[in-house]
Amino acid sequence: MSEPEVAIVGAGPAGLMAAETIASAGVRVTVYDRMPSVARKFLMAGRGGLNLTHSEPLNVFLARYGAAEPRLRAAIEAFPPEALRAWSEALGQPTFVGSSGRVFPQAFKASPLLRAWLRRLDARGVRFALRHDWTGWDANGALRFATPEGERSVRPDATLLALGGASWPRLGADGAWTSLLADKGIAIAPLKPANCGFLVAWSDVFRERFEGQPLKGVVLRHGECSVRGEAVVTRHGLEGGGIYALSASLRDAIAENGETILNIGLRPDLPAAALVTRLSSPRGKQSVSTFLRKAAGLSPVGIGLVQETAARAGTPLAAMPVEALAALIDEIPVVLTGPASIDRAISTAGGLSFDEIDDRFMLRRWPGVFVAGEMMDWEAPTGGYLLQACFATGVAAGKGVLEFLQR
Repeated sequence: MSEPEVAIVGAGPAGLMAAETIASAGVRVTVYDRMPSVARKFLMAGRGGLNLTHSEPLNVFLARYGAAEPRLRAAIEAFPPEALRAWSEALGQPTFVGSSGRVFPQAFKASPLLRAWLRRLDARGVRFALRHDWTGWDANGALRFATPEGERSVRPDATLLALGGASWPRLGADGAWTSLLADKGIAIAPLKPANCGFLVAWSDVFRERFEGQPLKGVVLRHGECSVRGEAVVTRHGLEGGGIYALSASLRDAIAENGETILNIGLRPDLPAAALVTRLSSPRGKQSVSTFLRKAAGLSPVGIGLVQETAARAGTPLAAMPVEALAALIDEIPVVLTGPASIDRAISTAGGLSFDEIDDRFMLRRWPGVFVAGEMMDWEAPTGGYLLQACFATGVAAGKGVLEFLQR
């Protein structure tokens, strides 16, 4: 009887972690990917510092997954942040906790960790078949791949799909897999941008002057949610960490109502009464911009945003009562008309329904086919939660494959 062989489709963190889990048990593994090299999005995520996970208590950590928390809990509890940090250290990449509680490799980059990881996978016999674009199954149930040499069919003993979402498709994951599974009757929630920017109809004057400028130390409010952080003015709207933290709420409100209002507080550390007092001082011959800079401590882009909002309302700033001006600075309403393109989102929401898989991450309708990572219907904020769930579900699905092969 020949040794079992497993095919993993997708060479991102979830697929590679599943490959390591399975190969560590002595099972042959081949990882297939449509790109000419592996883990391209993982490498891009590490350019500004690879945020592997977060150090907060596990119950708080798990709550970041919202509605998907019950579906992800067992996998993350079995491979929690501490296990991910130990795994990284075993690869020669010890980690540290940043001031925000986020966890990074000491090298701060993804490339040293990935190189060490690939060496270990190679030592464990994991093989790679790159430039293999998965196109579904043939009539006999074999996996089909489009390759530079033509179509290729593979019939493994088990298959694990780790196909990602649809953000940054030039790095590999383009969401094309959704139709392949939907054609098999498998429920797929439409892929949507997550941790994304949003569209705003800026005036030409504001756009040309302030594109790329950050609004620092502001409070962003949407409904009952508020975040202290940063937003960056883009040519077509707003992006940045504070925006990403509210993106699920903003996106869903726009989907329901066609648009939504994001409120921005420019001076959150200054009490309203103190701001009114400052703005009550004589302006004299100062321009409105100079006055707002000196009296209210606003940055040029903050002043521009105040002017932009007042102009849309048809209210000259110079004629605005002090209390109204202070209220505007504390809560500028910005109309968001849509999420930015999914191509530029950090991650995606939607994907394969958890109702389609069992507790081993195997498709109920397709025994022997497992799934892991971002292709499932969950989302999380930035801060290490995205990678942690990809790694943890990779481990869980890998163990599911091993259990399936043993049976």
